Amino acid sequence: MNKLKRQEIFERWRAANPEPTTELKFKNTFELLISVILSAQATDVSVNKATDALYKVADTPEKIAALGTAGLKAYIKTIGLFNTKAVNVVKTCELLIKNHKSKVPGNREALEALPGVGRKTANVVLNTAFRQVAMAVDTHIFRVSNRSAIAPGKNVIEVEKKLLKFVPEEFLLDAHHWLILHGRYTCLARKPRCGSCTIEDLCEYKQKTID
Repeated sequence: MNKLKRQEIFERWRAANPEPTTELKFKNTFELLISVILSAQATDVSVNKATDALYKVADTPEKIAALGTAGLKAYIKTIGLFNTKAVNVVKTCELLIKNHKSKVPGNREALEALPGVGRKTANVVLNTAFRQVAMAVDTHIFRVSNRSAIAPGKNVIEVEKKLLKFVPEEFLLDAHHWLILHGRYTCLARKPRCGSCTIEDLCEYKQKTID
């Protein structure tokens, strides 16, 4: 895919959605961090349902730490892998209190040192909360990048590096959100909705559908 095509793709996405953002519901950076940890291998909808009740009673590191693992599980038991996530979230809250004055750090190294926070989670927080250029490559972004040929790669790190290299600079800050939304609602895993796609004529996927 050439530079002009990539430019046009992101111009169309920006025109349709000038201020894209995550579909996770949060009121501050701490809530965003916890929601992103909980969202691993789970839908944003399921996380939002659980955190709607959780954040009403525990919206700080101190309050979630006070709940303890057992107390937290009661709120997140509908989310996949909730046992492991409960342990990680409580430990993360304890470390935020101990090492960061209960504030979410704004750098990758400190974020990835928190339990349950990998590269993808750190990228979401850095991009969404701290407005740093970062590409959180999940299954949706990996699929869209490869299918369309925007940034093809064999693994998530390769795709991440290519996106940072090839996405026009003016779109870098919000590119992650446009890509994930496109993968979630249009470029579906089993059957992409090519007939309803705003970038169908620019996409280089060879097995386009008519839907």
